[in-house]
Amino acid sequence: MLHATATPERAGERAAARLGEVLALFRDDMSFVEVELDKHVRDGLEPATQSAAHLLGAGGKRVRPLLVLLSSACFTTESPQLARDLAVSAELVHLATLLHDDVVDDGMERRGQPTSRRLWGNAVSVLAGDLLLTHALERTAQVAPGETLTDLFKTLRALVDGEIVQLRGRTRLDVTEATYFQIVNDKTASLFAWAARAGARAAGAPAECVVALGEFGARLGVAFQLVDDALDYAGDAGHTGKSLYGDLREGKLTLPLLRAIGADPSLHSLLEAAREGDEVSAARLVSCVRESGGAAAARARAREETRLAMSALARLPESPAAKLLAAVAEELTGRAS
Repeated sequence: MLHATATPERAGERAAARLGEVLALFRDDMSFVEVELDKHVRDGLEPATQSAAHLLGAGGKRVRPLLVLLSSACFTTESPQLARDLAVSAELVHLATLLHDDVVDDGMERRGQPTSRRLWGNAVSVLAGDLLLTHALERTAQVAPGETLTDLFKTLRALVDGEIVQLRGRTRLDVTEATYFQIVNDKTASLFAWAARAGARAAGAPAECVVALGEFGARLGVAFQLVDDALDYAGDAGHTGKSLYGDLREGKLTLPLLRAIGADPSLHSLLEAAREGDEVSAARLVSCVRESGGAAAARARAREETRLAMSALARLPESPAAKLLAAVAEELTGRAS
């Protein structure tokens, strides 16, 4: 269990260790996923394939594939091939969204490396993301053409809606937390939820368990994003693979910033100036966010979302995999990098 008194550094070490344990348990499954991902990013025309392969080569936690596999393992002792295939689809969609996000956000670095858009241009990065999405849909249609594919279409719609709402914020300032959570639910939580439901369906889980795992995945996705947003103001760029304050530079209104503005509405003027490119105002705003405890507030909300995720998970039959899901969720919430 994750203790609230644990330091961020210690929590991050525990999260990394826990993920390492799970990866070791699913070594064969994850090896299959990596091999298939490598095939997919190279299946197409250059330079789109080069752009996609560059992103894949930068690594990643592979949380979404693991969520598919762990959800499936809650109902079977061996990973069905279907779960493996859907784990590949989940990561392909995630990679596609990263390629698209970096274009929309003018992203400069991803996982400590130059973004694909910087190396091959925005158009190529968009097309590379489209290529990966087609691979994800084709693969899902081949192995799970029914409810899981329909669910994926709905998830893709949510991903697009979330991106549009966030993009609207570039020209129409909205500092309400309701809008922030709408974006998080659509852009992050929706794919976590799909991964959990897909894994459960792959193992033939009862409908009520599919629903419960979907709720677990959605809550976990929100918690995961909240911690990521906190790390943007209080993390170690050497470990996170992203520049600090990147969200602010990209015009993203995350919970640490919103909580700081809520406590001191006069920060509105600093925010407006920062969004116009005033570096001095941006530096002052960052300092105010750090001093306000906004990052700590985001972490506290992440712990609450994790608690709700645990409540959903408790509706499943007891199993070693369910216990692993709970442990991974709690450690991810407390990660420092």
